[in-house]
Amino acid sequence: MPDARAEEAVDLELVLAVDASGSVDQNELRLQLGGIAAGFRDPEVLKAITDGPLGRIAVSLLLWAQPEMRKEMTGWYVIGSRFDAGGFADAVEGFQRRLSGGTGIGAGIARAIRSMKENGIEGRRRVVDVSGDGRETPPREYVVQISQAREMANAHDVTINGLAILSDDPGLGKYYEREMITGPNAFVMTVEGFEDFAGAMRRKLLREIEFRPAVATRPGDGDRTESDQDSLALSLSEIR
Repeated sequence: MPDARAEEAVDLELVLAVDASGSVDQNELRLQLGGIAAGFRDPEVLKAITDGPLGRIAVSLLLWAQPEMRKEMTGWYVIGSRFDAGGFADAVEGFQRRLSGGTGIGAGIARAIRSMKENGIEGRRRVVDVSGDGRETPPREYVVQISQAREMANAHDVTINGLAILSDDPGLGKYYEREMITGPNAFVMTVEGFEDFAGAMRRKLLREIEFRPAVATRPGDGDRTESDQDSLALSLSEIR
């Protein structure tokens, strides 16, 4: 069961936002979830967690697909030991998919940010880690688009990173760089196919967990007025 405790401070709040859209078959989704689970069982990843200033992080898995569909999440786990990490890995590995349809990247990111605002955990850093194999489906007017989600991330001091799977779209990494990532130390990693996901996820987790001085990725990131932040915060309440 999730072990997030409202009074607890952590080094990092991390949402692993995984593509479960129609372009991802069941085996490909299992490769993604299995790669995440293996990452949290890795001794170097655990060492990176426990070597942080507070020695613990909070993490949640989120599956996203069709923008209008409610996202699926494991809930928040606080990880500060091998036992904690194993519990989260087991939850990820056994997570059941009930999503499909279009590629709602923006709506998935927005739901991840809302979850961070509602979890009661105080993270020194906040990161949404998006993995997927396609570009955002042209959205309807009433759903959050990828550009709007990036603005929300800036307003709430959330970094967005990407792991682009290039099997169907060799240009997806550039798309993630141009349209999605933002925040201090934001980056994109690419893999040729789902079979390479586990190794890339391990490297990505190490890079996200290990403390580094913050470097702004985009000029003007975080330069939002209070009214801008209030407007974006209100919009989060409407996200499923």
